[in-house]
Amino acid sequence: MTKVTMTVNGKAVSGEVKGNTLLTEFLREDLRLTGTHVGCDTSQCGACVVHVNGEAVKSCTMFAAEADGAEVKTVEGMANADGSLSVIQQAFQEYHGLQCGFCTPGMVMSAAALLKDNPKPSEAEVRDYLEGNICRCTGYHNIVRAIMAASGQDVPAVAAE
Repeated sequence: MTKVTMTVNGKAVSGEVKGNTLLTEFLREDLRLTGTHVGCDTSQCGACVVHVNGEAVKSCTMFAAEADGAEVKTVEGMANADGSLSVIQQAFQEYHGLQCGFCTPGMVMSAAALLKDNPKPSEAEVRDYLEGNICRCTGYHNIVRAIMAASGQDVPAVAAE
């Protein structure tokens, strides 16, 4: 067992982990932060995206011990300090950038990373950035619209039915 200590959503945490414990497991099972989802176990779907030291990471690809000493932010840490939804979360709600909600935490975390690096992405850049996130419900259009809205730009029109 290895002791790990990190800051998660602004709070210092520590725990004992086996060498093969994934960061996803530590967050979900030890810290009970279940917003980080496990969707594929193969790093394909992006439902497990968190930020480690400010960078988007698929937490199913990182051992908890690798995050020792790191700053980790999960979807639970995305809300404003007063508990209200962040701009990105509000946009996902307003533009219905979710359906079943399973991919939503990873999409929100990926969107935050994109907008940090590129505050005014084009629609094509948003779609390209989300390539590592899978949504089986929405066809991505409303997710892209939500991210564009969160960036303060014009929102693409709803496609004709």
